[in-house]
Amino acid sequence: MNKRAKFKIIENVKIAKDVFKMILEGDTKDIKNAGQFINIELESLYLRRPISICNYDDKTVTIIYKVVGKGTEIMAELKAGAELDVLTGLGNGFNLNCQGDKPLLIGGGVGTPPMYRLCKDLLASGKKPTVILGFGSKEDLFFEDEFKKLGVDVYVSTVDGSVGTKGFVTDVMKDLKDYTYFYACGPMVMLKAICGATDVDGQVSLEERMGCGFGACMGCTIKTKDGYRRVCKEGPVFGKESLIWE
Repeated sequence: MNKRAKFKIIENVKIAKDVFKMILEGDTKDIKNAGQFINIELESLYLRRPISICNYDDKTVTIIYKVVGKGTEIMAELKAGAELDVLTGLGNGFNLNCQGDKPLLIGGGVGTPPMYRLCKDLLASGKKPTVILGFGSKEDLFFEDEFKKLGVDVYVSTVDGSVGTKGFVTDVMKDLKDYTYFYACGPMVMLKAICGATDVDGQVSLEERMGCGFGACMGCTIKTKDGYRRVCKEGPVFGKESLIWE
């Protein structure tokens, strides 16, 4: 169930090239699972901006976003103390009942944030996750240390080879043989490549343009093996087996 509430900005800081971390304080009780998102109303813009949740507790929610257009440009200028109108509890989130006890978590760019809370939840449930983070270059990299502080193995790939493995997350996957399941979030081309690179089952969080964010406008509908599904409502997380890559 989604909820509309006022949130106050506690922190809004740059953590990588064009990437910001924002901590919001407010009513988070409708946020239930890693992989859900919030939808933020911004002054002068008609549509809200959907942003995945990086972490949350009973008072705050942390998001990480990249400045790519007018909405995120406005967000980057917001200061601590400002209030935002936010829809919370959106999306289905990840199912933690994965096969085996060695899940592989794969985040690409700003697909990395939801992997952080997921990693914490999997650890709390007794799983032993491994993490792959994929970026364009070293200056895009963020949250590597935060994952390492959780006590998990972290591998990094960059397209230009400036840090970690040169290439893509799928190049790192080739050397990891004992994972029992995977979770992934990032660009569609990355998710398609991951699903094609492994026979292991998994879940992926899709990135789609959204209008309302709660299933009313049908603007983010995709075709799956189970029929048409709304990314904001039935997703953004889908099982690998249900997806049709076109």
